Amino acid sequence: MPGEIRFNRTAALAAVVASGFSTGALAQTSADLVASQKSTKEILTYGMGYNAQRFSSLKQINRKTVKDLVPAWAYGMSDVLGLEAQPLVHDGVIYITNHSRTAAIDGVTGKEIWRNDIEYPPETTRVVCCGIVNRGSALYDGKLIRGTLDDNMIALDAKTGEELWRTKIADIEKGYSITGAPLVADGVVITGVAGSEFGVRGFLAGLDPATGKELWRTYTIPAPGEKGSDTWQADSGLTGGGSTWVTGSFDPELHTVFWGVSNPAPWNPRGRKGDNLYTCGVMALDPKTGTVKWFSQTDPHDAFDHDGVNALVQADMKINGETKKVVMQAHRDGMLYVLDRTDGKFLAVNPFVKINWSDGWDYATNRPKWTDVYNKAVAGEKVEVWPGLGGGTNWHPMSYSAADNLLFINTFDIGMEYQAGEPRKVEAGQPAQMITVKAIKPENQGYLKAVNPMTGKAKWEIPFHVANTAGTMNTAGGLVFTGQLTGEFIAVDTSNGKILWKFQTPSGVVGQPVTWEKDGVQYVTVGSGIGGVYAMRTAAADLAHVPTGSSLWTFKLHGK
Repeated sequence: MPGEIRFNRTAALAAVVASGFSTGALAQTSADLVASQKSTKEILTYGMGYNAQRFSSLKQINRKTVKDLVPAWAYGMSDVLGLEAQPLVHDGVIYITNHSRTAAIDGVTGKEIWRNDIEYPPETTRVVCCGIVNRGSALYDGKLIRGTLDDNMIALDAKTGEELWRTKIADIEKGYSITGAPLVADGVVITGVAGSEFGVRGFLAGLDPATGKELWRTYTIPAPGEKGSDTWQADSGLTGGGSTWVTGSFDPELHTVFWGVSNPAPWNPRGRKGDNLYTCGVMALDPKTGTVKWFSQTDPHDAFDHDGVNALVQADMKINGETKKVVMQAHRDGMLYVLDRTDGKFLAVNPFVKINWSDGWDYATNRPKWTDVYNKAVAGEKVEVWPGLGGGTNWHPMSYSAADNLLFINTFDIGMEYQAGEPRKVEAGQPAQMITVKAIKPENQGYLKAVNPMTGKAKWEIPFHVANTAGTMNTAGGLVFTGQLTGEFIAVDTSNGKILWKFQTPSGVVGQPVTWEKDGVQYVTVGSGIGGVYAMRTAAADLAHVPTGSSLWTFKLHGK
């Protein structure tokens, strides 16, 4: 069957016994997931906590000691297509996924406890736009829950890897796929879908974690007659995109999930006049019902595939002397958005990279101040646009230090020549671009930046010839960890941007580092394995000798 898991229960249970892996204390509750945000031993959610700050209070590995960081072990993923997933950690066990494998690994020794491998039919990859990848999983009530490329959500027993339930979410033949990690919020498993490039009608779905039964479905594109449908030309909204392919964040006090909604389909704006709600923006929902609380659109009538799914990082921040509950997004359109997460009000909108399609934000109308570049583009003229197709940053998540009030972002400095062709009707499941694009690449194509969220200004920045497409993670030890496409895993001083340590992994680093502790020892874990959309489409000579092949690496201080 499509997406079938090959699993040997006897072998898995034998591996559990042989490893000494504890079969107790595996049931995670909603309270456990909330508490894990401050835990140094547990990473139970995507984003290293519901606020998605990707910050750890651990400081055994710090500015002074990081020079002594050495590999503890590496685990092979048997995959050449890239490792973008964020690991989860519970009771010293690491859970990792790629598009076809789920594995549980002893975090101290690197020994495999169990694994499941998924076999897909060849036609599966036809409608996966931007890399044959998976970005992670969720832990809840003793289950490891993940999505598959062919639109199944599956739950595995976290002790043994045995499949407990499977739910079909969508039809891959209609352009849908799942590459993001699910999020468990208020006891509901929430998943998004990819597929805007193939004319899907985007949605979020909530599932019962006990059975996999679908509890609710909220479409990002209104049906004819529904509120917002008048922002689409004729019936163009029926294949209007708005996919939800990157995991959101959750505020357990407000009982609100924040999720980014991506670009409209087709990218060509000439055949879908209007604001194209509810694409390119942030959606706030009740996790138990899927009811939309508010929606804030960042790019009405998006022309440039600016998307809107980038990481949504929460913080409580002083603004004009008043503490505000905010949610922040470094957007592909090159703007850094700070919103009030209680009502979606725009509090600050500023560029964090070079942009020319907008002159800033109109707070009275909550719309961008479009320039002639944008106006000429939607009229079909050839224009030079900054940022380019990859955006000011891409899917890879940023991290936040509340103590420094800084966001650590891997940015792109790449423009494009752009022209929208003649519009045509989009067919579900078929490519929906209808534009021509040529990249404009300066000498340094990207930067790691430490950015003030209220101004978009960088305290410091490190240039890279080839842009980084890895996530960042920062710690109380004064370090930010990230990786390079050329394979270096690096630790940077958060105060000045100095690279203090680097390690050459076997392939490009496109994943999401995490840090955790066991028995008083701090570990750092990251995936190595080049892949994803940027690596697929860049012709950089620097990558000619970067081999494929995915592996998971864990580091600790020498002698610990």
